Amino acid sequence: MDNNQDQEFLEYVVKMLVDNPSDVKVNRQVDEMGVLLTMDVNPADMGKVIGRSGNTAKAIRILLRVVGMKNNARVNLKINEPAGGSRPMGTGFMGSSSMGSSGSSSPMSAPSFSAPVDRGEQGAASRSVDEALEDLRL
Repeated sequence: MDNNQDQEFLEYVVKMLVDNPSDVKVNRQVDEMGVLLTMDVNPADMGKVIGRSGNTAKAIRILLRVVGMKNNARVNLKINEPAGGSRPMGTGFMGSSSMGSSGSSSPMSAPSFSAPVDRGEQGAASRSVDEALEDLRL
């Protein structure tokens, strides 16, 4: 893919989302794995580019794959974290945070369920709805 349609597309979409479009910088690198677009944005705009639970970033990546398929290229996006990022180290977008760990007593931790009761030869398939609801009782 010799032309920069993917880079131009990414710049256009992101500049429409952010408050500081002049701070959007996209670097394009081509290798044997495909095209890698590396993007830098203003730290104040990072939330708009990532979106809730990363949904905006996921959508942008999907659209870039479509643009890449049209041109027979694999396109990947890397969003660089700004130098003054407010996120603590080790809790990256796809990193290893301790949220939801079993040792945590925070309100965000996942509920624990007891192991299923052995019902002998009957098996789990023959349980009644009432028994299943009783097992799920919180």
